[in-house]
Amino acid sequence: MKTTALAATLLFAHGQTTERTVTAAERLGRAFGLTVRVLPYWGEITVEIEGTPISQIVAAKPLGVDMGRVLAVTTVIDQVCDGTLPPDAAHSALIAASRLPPASTTRFTLFVAIGAASLGVLFGALEATSLLLIAASAAIGALVRRWLSGFSANPLIQPLCAALIAGIVAAAASRFGLSTAISLIAFCPCMVLVPGPHILNGAIDLARTRMALGVARLAYAAVIVVLVCAGLLFGFAAVGAKLATAGSAPPVPLAVDVIAAGCAVASFGTFFSMPWRLLPFPIAVGMLAHAVRWALVVVAGESAGTGALVACMLVGTIVTPVADRLHLPFAALAFSAVVSMMPGFFLFNAAAGLVELVEIGPSAPATLLTAIAASGVTAFLIIMAMTVGLILPRMLFERFSSAYQKSL
Repeated sequence: MKTTALAATLLFAHGQTTERTVTAAERLGRAFGLTVRVLPYWGEITVEIEGTPISQIVAAKPLGVDMGRVLAVTTVIDQVCDGTLPPDAAHSALIAASRLPPASTTRFTLFVAIGAASLGVLFGALEATSLLLIAASAAIGALVRRWLSGFSANPLIQPLCAALIAGIVAAAASRFGLSTAISLIAFCPCMVLVPGPHILNGAIDLARTRMALGVARLAYAAVIVVLVCAGLLFGFAAVGAKLATAGSAPPVPLAVDVIAAGCAVASFGTFFSMPWRLLPFPIAVGMLAHAVRWALVVVAGESAGTGALVACMLVGTIVTPVADRLHLPFAALAFSAVVSMMPGFFLFNAAAGLVELVEIGPSAPATLLTAIAASGVTAFLIIMAMTVGLILPRMLFERFSSAYQKSL
């Protein structure tokens, strides 16, 4: 039971969906000749042997996302269940999987810079100076995040400090007149901090009526978003500048949009420690999804929410069976393919508008209130569309595959 609890803890803590965590751990238990129940909660996992009062409670918080470790743990479980790994060697193999290093600091920093710059391109920042400032800001934030990880295990400090750096760099660029795309220089390095996998995992838990765990996951994601917004605004305040709301830019050409989306997908795959050999799959899916979204929004004239919904349903349909076959966490794999569709621009625009509203006070123009409401509602609708689009194919696949297996 100790080995089963360790496997469940590692999967749960590194981004695997709750359902797949429970299924894998119970499968491992059966390989040991035990019928176990795995009960995950925020902060702990309980493993019970059915029909007995024996149970074990282990501390576990789903704070991170590491595809490499999830893949390694699932591989150990498969080897034990297939008989290619002796059961008495499983525990040490799981310990070794838990110690796998994340992406190197060099790779992490480089791809953070590429991802932020790619998001800048997608939102219309095509000037070389603006893209260099976005990449430099994101790279500095990545280095600070890795440095902080050696001093504190608190997962909230890193996004706060990275967003603070983004605010300072953007405010300094505004002070010295280095670029006209100040909002994008501020927003794009912060968009790589949006906790998409936690939002998706929380939504899946709610859909499966794991209400407490789902609410806890979403609350954790919401706290990170609030801290990112706060860090960005604090950075502007530290330099004595103001972050103004920004208007939407015209869409970029299809080829530019698709290539930039592919770069963003590669970057987020690196953030989640995806092995190099697996990166081509989400990159291809992400580029296809962006082409579909571009056609819907630019050619067909559909709304951003509709484009995101259709594109994410396509991604969910393609990724679901592949994630199960490759034993990768669905939320991380799916989110990395659609990360560039996240409405971080609208979220941060709404936050900047709220600060401006507080500063102006009762004399604030009605247009400012309208802009804040429009940005906030747009962000909410896009997030809802993306969440439904990604998890609906997942839920349907699991429902029908389970029914099919029972019929055999």
